[in-house]
Amino acid sequence: MEALDRTVFSNDWITGILLLSLLCMVFAKELFYNRFLNFIILPFNNKYVFLYNKKGRLLTGFHLALSLFQALNIALFIILAARAWGQETSWGDSLAFAVILGGLLAFTLLKIGMQLVTGYLFEREKLIHSLIFKKISYLNYSTLALFGSNLLLAYLLPQSKTIVVIGVFVALVVNIIGWITILKMHQKYLSSHFFYFILYLCALEIAPLVIISSVLNS
Repeated sequence: MEALDRTVFSNDWITGILLLSLLCMVFAKELFYNRFLNFIILPFNNKYVFLYNKKGRLLTGFHLALSLFQALNIALFIILAARAWGQETSWGDSLAFAVILGGLLAFTLLKIGMQLVTGYLFEREKLIHSLIFKKISYLNYSTLALFGSNLLLAYLLPQSKTIVVIGVFVALVVNIIGWITILKMHQKYLSSHFFYFILYLCALEIAPLVIISSVLNS
């Protein structure tokens, strides 16, 4: 009988990440129940962004808990998606997760910082704050799909490319709905400041993604 190599993955650290993610959601639901109810229907009703789009909106416990939930699940999804395509790192998945999570947090903080500085320079601080809050809210919501995908990939359907594709598709749909909603909310401003919107879109939305893509492919 010929021996066969079999790769065995340990899910202990993944269980810890998923439990921490679940705690973030429990914290948000228990301490901000009404806000959570409005958030959970976000793609179907934009009442949430109208009610909570105010000063200090980015630093509330609810928003920070969901943003942590987002970062944890995006980083974990990247690791599990890489597994599905047979990509393994030489230093181990848990360390790769920590590196990806750190990179995501650094990228997010840098991007938000640049957007806030841009808003200050162009005297559009209120508008930029509003855009950041709305975009992150939809991104946080889309991560619910990745959380579900992570559960399936970790325990029920490991290395399933179908689950990865479905997770990405649902997350993209939610974010597209978010962008359409945001554009509708600010269509009057955009029609009179179209040049500034294109500049913002190219410099602070598209350019960072192109840079990251170039780094990953190099």
